[in-house]
Amino acid sequence: MTRRFREDRLLVATHNAGKLEEIADLLAPYGVAVTGAQAHGLAVPEETEPDFEGNARLKARAAAQATGLAALSDDSGLEVAALDGAPGVNTADWAETGAGRDFGMAMRRVHDALIVAGAEEPWRARFCCALALVWPDGAETVVLGTAPGRIVWPMRGEHGHGYDPIFLPDGHDRTFAEMDRWAKNRLSHRADAFNQLIEKCFADDATGT
Repeated sequence: MTRRFREDRLLVATHNAGKLEEIADLLAPYGVAVTGAQAHGLAVPEETEPDFEGNARLKARAAAQATGLAALSDDSGLEVAALDGAPGVNTADWAETGAGRDFGMAMRRVHDALIVAGAEEPWRARFCCALALVWPDGAETVVLGTAPGRIVWPMRGEHGHGYDPIFLPDGHDRTFAEMDRWAKNRLSHRADAFNQLIEKCFADDATGT
């Protein structure tokens, strides 16, 4: 169910200060005050769902139920077609080591898995971002944004984060890591998801009840 957002406060279920600031800026034109999970003493629930939409919905539901506020959460990752959508919801897990996350290792894992699978180039892939907006009464809107492209090797670029150095978006000759953040943000899966959410729930002509 889609609902027009009419509240003046929104809880963003994240402990990431950078993400919180980005979302606050995006929603500022709509007069929405944004707070994060840390301000409410919220823990991060275990992500147990099989897809991005499910995990985003799980986190937003938990935050809304705990605080009585409308809550927004996201879940995102990389899907590689020749790997049956892996790493998918396990995108961050592929980078885990005993000493923290190593995305250089994770990118090598993707490349090595493609070689072992005998996958022919181009190695099609996409970044995905699910956003779930949940109200305390159970109403919710979930959208999925995507950025289609392909995996390249070797790694290219020094910007961005995560798997950006091996991701070449469709229609471009630079990886996400070779772009400045402004260029990347215009093309990103998160931008696609937010554009959909704003159109559904925040824009003046949103049609939600």
